[in-house]
Amino acid sequence: MSRARAAVLAVDGGNSKTDLALVSRSGDLLALLNGPTISHQQVPIEAAMERLRGFVADARSDGGVDGPIAIGSFCLAGADFPPDVRLLREALGAAGVAERIEVRNDAFAALRAGSPTGWGVVVICGAGVNAVGVGPDGREARLAAVGDLSGDWGGGMGVGREALAVAVRARDGRGPSTALSALVPQTVGLRRPIDVTRAMYDGRMSQRRLEELSPLVFRTAAEGDAVARSIVDRLADELAVMAIAIARRLRVASREVDVVLTGGVFRTEEPGFYARLGERLAGGLPRAQVHRLTARPVLGAALLGLDALGAARGGAAERRLREDFRTR
Repeated sequence: MSRARAAVLAVDGGNSKTDLALVSRSGDLLALLNGPTISHQQVPIEAAMERLRGFVADARSDGGVDGPIAIGSFCLAGADFPPDVRLLREALGAAGVAERIEVRNDAFAALRAGSPTGWGVVVICGAGVNAVGVGPDGREARLAAVGDLSGDWGGGMGVGREALAVAVRARDGRGPSTALSALVPQTVGLRRPIDVTRAMYDGRMSQRRLEELSPLVFRTAAEGDAVARSIVDRLADELAVMAIAIARRLRVASREVDVVLTGGVFRTEEPGFYARLGERLAGGLPRAQVHRLTARPVLGAALLGLDALGAARGGAAERRLREDFRTR
């Protein structure tokens, strides 16, 4: 029985999960798997590489793939600074999963998947926030995206933390009244906002549960709560500022530029949020073309791998791969 040949091993690796695809040189999607994180920030790198090798073996078996893989295109959370990238490239090279290794931050996968032109700006709003951009000349710009230490605010954690703060302040008389003062503790099964604070302070409740409050804030804003609306507006303003700053650094702010929106927070359908975001984007990027990413970002990692192998951008291989992802 003949076996398929994969040219690209594409990996989109986040802090909680990994998507992996095997793709032929002609753009056929041979295997597409989802598994646990291989982030070196979440598990020891030796364990991460062992997990990856098993994951690749499963993908090879699933796709009937034989022979060497020309390139491993890894778009990974935590590939933030040059030392991170060097560490990951060395470890991935030693893992022996592909003949050539390329490592980028996971934001670049989302941009390549979501931008029809292959260049533009991507804004990520998941647990945290990030923004990166690629210009038409290949120049790159990005934010440090390491949280408070680099001036970042937003994402599910930021919105949830702000929701808890305004709930506590409303309850103890320091802030305006808001429905969040009752809804925040109710969402996590407690009675008062301060009970949530104390549970997290004492370590009885993980602060990751703050992410659960983000959808609540959007719903409460849609119902007319002024305090919740102020949080949503702040988030929209911050995300727009990030996109505009990246576009200006790339010197494309006056051009027709793709702005790709991705991350769990963008699952909301709250109309006021998108109206505010669109208005703020238009103020700094008057010709922006805004796209909410619907494809899995691992598509972008695969396309970057095909790019590196010389495939024509927007050509037959890319069209076939995009269609395979849509039908898969």
